[in-house]
Amino acid sequence: MSKFFNYYPKTYYTSGANNVTSLDTVTNIIARFGFEKELKENSSTFYPYRIKDSDTPEIIASKYYNDPEKHWIVLLFNDIIDPQYDWPLPYNNFITYVSDKYTANGAVDVPAMTGLAWAQSRAHPHSFYKIITRTQSLYNSDNKVVTETIQIDETAYNNLPVTTDTYILQDGTQVVENITKDVKTYFDYEEELNESKRKIRLLRSEYVPTVMEEFRKIIA
Repeated sequence: MSKFFNYYPKTYYTSGANNVTSLDTVTNIIARFGFEKELKENSSTFYPYRIKDSDTPEIIASKYYNDPEKHWIVLLFNDIIDPQYDWPLPYNNFITYVSDKYTANGAVDVPAMTGLAWAQSRAHPHSFYKIITRTQSLYNSDNKVVTETIQIDETAYNNLPVTTDTYILQDGTQVVENITKDVKTYFDYEEELNESKRKIRLLRSEYVPTVMEEFRKIIA
C-alpha cells in the first residue's frame, strides 16, 4: 500500500524527551474509508471471483484495474483488513500453517506425529455429524436423492446407530432412508475455512474512477 496512504491527510504529532519537544508531521491513519453495504450487495456493481493460489491483491488489481496500487479496492470491497490472515493461503503454505499451528498448540500427544498428521487424524475429530440420505424412486423418472447433514455432539454420535429404512408415500413413491455418521477432522475444518476465503467480489472497473474521486474527497 505504498501509495494508498499518500491520499490520507497529514496531522501534527508532538513528541519529546529530556525537556526537548519536537513537532512532527505524520499521516493521519485514523481516517477511514469504506464501501456502503448497499453497493457491495448490488450485483450490478461487482462480479464474483475465485482467488487462485498464484493470486495476490496486487496481481488481481493489475489484471482487472490495470494498476497494482489499486489492490486496496480489492481488499476493502471484501472487508479484508489483514491480508496475511484474511487472504487464502496457497496450498503449500496452508500445509505448513496447519502443521505449525497444531504442533504449537500442543495438540500432538505422540512424539513421532507431526502437527499435520494430528490434524488429519480421525482419532480426535473437530466435530461430529449425522447424515440422512433419502432416495425417492419416482415413477418413470430418475431417482431423486436428498442429503441432510446435521451436526451433533460426541455422545449423540457414539450412540447413533447406522440404519436403512424403506417406506412408501401415499402417491406410491418408494423412499429409502439411510442414516450414517461421519466426523470432520481439524484438517478438514482448516481447509474449509481457507477455501471459503477464495470467494470474493470484484468491483467492476467502470466504477473505479468514481470510487477514487469519492475516496479523495472523504479522506481529504
